[in-house]
Amino acid sequence: MSDKEPPRRRVPSPARPVRPASRRQGPGRRPGSGARPAGRPAAARAGRSPRPRMIRLGSPRPRLRLVSLALTLVMIAFVVRLLQVQAVDASVYSAKAEQNRYLSRTLTAERGGITDRNGVELAASVDANDITADPTMFTRKATKVDDAPEQAAALLGPILGKEPAELAEKLRTKGTQYVLLARRQTPQVWTQINDLKTTLAEKAQKDRTAVNVLAGVFQEPSSKRVYPNGDLGAGILGWVNADGKGGGGIEQQLNEELSGKDGKIRYAQAGGHRVPTAGSTETPAVAGSEVELTIDRDIQWAAQNAITEQVKESKADRGYVIVQDNKTGEVLAMANSPGFDPNDLSQAGSAALGNAALQDAYEPGSTAKVMSMAAVLEENVATPSTHVTVPNRLHRGDRLFQDDINHPTWYLTLNGVLAKSSNIGTILATGQLGKTQQKANQVLYSYLRKFGIGSPTGLGFPGETDGILAPAEKWSTSQQYTIPFGQGVSINAMQAASVYSTIANGGVRVEPTLVRGTKGADGRFTPAPKPQKTRVVSEKTAKTLAQMLESVVDDEEGTGTKARIPGYRVAGKTGTANRVDPATGRYRGYTSSFAGFAPADNPRVTVYCAIQNATKGSYFGGQICGPVYKEVLEFALKTLQVPPTGDAPARLPVTFTP
Repeated sequence: MSDKEPPRRRVPSPARPVRPASRRQGPGRRPGSGARPAGRPAAARAGRSPRPRMIRLGSPRPRLRLVSLALTLVMIAFVVRLLQVQAVDASVYSAKAEQNRYLSRTLTAERGGITDRNGVELAASVDANDITADPTMFTRKATKVDDAPEQAAALLGPILGKEPAELAEKLRTKGTQYVLLARRQTPQVWTQINDLKTTLAEKAQKDRTAVNVLAGVFQEPSSKRVYPNGDLGAGILGWVNADGKGGGGIEQQLNEELSGKDGKIRYAQAGGHRVPTAGSTETPAVAGSEVELTIDRDIQWAAQNAITEQVKESKADRGYVIVQDNKTGEVLAMANSPGFDPNDLSQAGSAALGNAALQDAYEPGSTAKVMSMAAVLEENVATPSTHVTVPNRLHRGDRLFQDDINHPTWYLTLNGVLAKSSNIGTILATGQLGKTQQKANQVLYSYLRKFGIGSPTGLGFPGETDGILAPAEKWSTSQQYTIPFGQGVSINAMQAASVYSTIANGGVRVEPTLVRGTKGADGRFTPAPKPQKTRVVSEKTAKTLAQMLESVVDDEEGTGTKARIPGYRVAGKTGTANRVDPATGRYRGYTSSFAGFAPADNPRVTVYCAIQNATKGSYFGGQICGPVYKEVLEFALKTLQVPPTGDAPARLPVTFTP
């Protein structure tokens, strides 16, 4: 063996782990450079798997801080909102909650009734229902269908008599739990709706897919105005409109007394139903007062029946009859034709609504001659037996005047001038009232005013006309001679009746009245204020005029013989005037009239009748109004149990021998 030792075998040293690059840069190193990459590990070179690299996780504290901050901000927002709701705006939200939970409803006061003088019911209020709905119960959320309002409206429309589109629009109203679908429906209407509602509910219980689209429809107690006698006295009574207020006549004039005072109720509700255990507050309604009229239902019926038949037979535009107690001024009847039924205004023509006896202004014609005669007698310029020579024609001013018929020269007394209704004789008589025509005009004007012409009647009725009476100094040349016989001046029927009641009452005018009094909710009766009384002519003049008017009916020369009533002394006067057509403002047709009272020697009842524009048969007042006057007056005398006086008539002379 060699003395030399064999070379030692090199054993590879274990690989050192790679040291991370120093964070600090040493001298001579490039910025950002690290240590040289280590050589491949021996284990890798030998085919062995490398040891797993160690990963160091970041600190969780920043993320925790961020989450904590977010949660803190959310909590602050909740706290701020909570403070706003419970502290700052607490009252506002509380009020909204109360509003949504509690409902307030008006309790409509029962409207007072209207009766005639004997307590017979002319207008009354009966039970009815307001049909209401809760729109929130028709939404898709509540019904699970999109067209619930339309389905409900299609069912309700025929029952309520309303357009389905209108009802559907109400049922889609937002922001409310209450809409009014129909006012003052009869109990039968609600019964129909409720039966249909029940049927749909039963169907919905059996079939899950079915929907009760009427679940949100309800009713509230109300009242409805009814008129038991239909069109009887409708012009006086008027009607009640959809809002429950008087729309005409006494209903409008005394609406405040009849309406009473509404009450109020506030209660909790859920699902459209009242919660009985939640309590409620209520201010009771105070019923309206009952109004008692001066009208006698039976006499009103007789007057309305008589004028309706005559207007129909004469094919006239309209007519009216007034019956008045001449001692008290109370109106016993005021009938119009054509009339209307206040129970169903949809069938009433616009011309028939209202009260034409008070609202029509027209030229009265010869019935106004009684005022001219009153002035002549009161001024002592003539007596009933004064001779008046009446030619066939009379020239005055710029006109030639005539009577209603051609005639030879008439030799009449002043009584005969009235009995034969001579226009010329009236012009001649009133011309004696002053030394000049202008002075005569002033005297006549003063008497017309005292009789109430051109002034309110005192009834205070809605729409009443004062008539037209120009001051004497403004009378035209023709008016100076036409006004004495009733042309060139306009009145209403009540004014005309009042003239004759004044004469019948001994020359004292008593303002007409339609209301006797009212009875309050406490049952106490309050009489109406006493009417105003005015002396117009002396009692002597009034008595003389009554005798002269009796000649119109009783004497064969008179124009009112058709108004005679066996056993009674009847005073009356006919009238036939040229009529101003309201549509054109020109004269067309005639106003026919008859006025008077009975018994002539102890008057109790005044009757006035007028018919406008009769187109069939006669148009003379004595011919078409005389029979109406007789029929109504005779019925009134029997109804009021007025006996005949039994005294013989005065029979003043009508003519004289020249």
